[in-house]
Amino acid sequence: MNEIITTLEALSPALCSRTMKQLIVIVEATLTMTGRVTMLGISRWTEKGGSYRTIQRFFNEGHNWSQLCWLLVKQHLASQFEQVFILIADEVVVTKSGKKTHGLGNFFSSIQSKTVRSLCFISLSLLDVDSRKAYPLITEQLLREDVKNSAPKAAKNKLSPSKGKVGRPQGSKNKSRINVKLSPFLMQLQGCLHQALQLIGCELAIVYFVYDGALGNNAAVQMVKQTGLHLISKLRHDSVLYFQYKGDYSGRGRPKKYGERITLEKLIEQEPVSTEVEKNSQICVYQVQAWHKNFPDLLNVVFIVKTHLKTGRVSKVILFSDDTSLAAKNLINYYSLRFQIEFNFRDAKQYWGLEDFMNVKKNTRK
Repeated sequence: MNEIITTLEALSPALCSRTMKQLIVIVEATLTMTGRVTMLGISRWTEKGGSYRTIQRFFNEGHNWSQLCWLLVKQHLASQFEQVFILIADEVVVTKSGKKTHGLGNFFSSIQSKTVRSLCFISLSLLDVDSRKAYPLITEQLLREDVKNSAPKAAKNKLSPSKGKVGRPQGSKNKSRINVKLSPFLMQLQGCLHQALQLIGCELAIVYFVYDGALGNNAAVQMVKQTGLHLISKLRHDSVLYFQYKGDYSGRGRPKKYGERITLEKLIEQEPVSTEVEKNSQICVYQVQAWHKNFPDLLNVVFIVKTHLKTGRVSKVILFSDDTSLAAKNLINYYSLRFQIEFNFRDAKQYWGLEDFMNVKKNTRK
């Protein structure tokens, strides 16, 4: 336990002596207890100074948990700041029964492959690329109805098809693809990014933010750009992309920028970045600077084409970034490392009480 106390000393700048003593007692109990991680369970495993009322008071106080997480991560990575770090994020869903839990909604559970009554959290982690480990920094619950309804895992209402006129409304004007209107979910995610960058400060040079295909759209790219980072994400497999136009200028009007549409046949004619054979499949990687009509700038697009050598079936994955200088190998590596955040979710659910907590009323404390 002496090592734990020494580690927690890093939190002393952010906690008073009384709160620090309470935290040490709670951490010791949490690491030794078995069964559900509840406040009553923690109090039963604590020594002197860890009554049930004390545990309640500690969690009822407002603590800056993001700052506490960063202080621990900073101490652990103090000698590794010269390595490459990126920010990754995802949503985690926790099933809950009843009707009184604060923030309850309908969200898609990938484990159950259906929409369930649950709570949803945005979790943002710092990832060490060399060690391939993710360290949680910020976790926020989706609370407001407009945020919950615009979240990627929110249950979408099936609206009846409109019977209005097809096509663009008369008198409508072109909309800027740079100054876009962000959804409530994107605004909350942007707030998490600003908070993480403010915590990290000048300690680390963060360049990339990685998210899954839910941010494979222009609004997400512009949101991440506003934070000073580059986005790495995934496009739909049927996305319409175009090569850069390489013909001569006709001398009239605006120069063309859209070339031929990128198809699988056109893509195979290009020189692959890498080719390898795994079992009965051949995997070819292509990198193209391509246009998408919903994005104002060129995209750095990487196609991963997998061909089954026996059946001839072909599948593809389209990854992209707004950083056109990023190599295909690094882009694929960074996106694949996004899965490390799932281990944080597993630990939070199995060992730290994310599945067991009760949240029956709104806490107005800041």
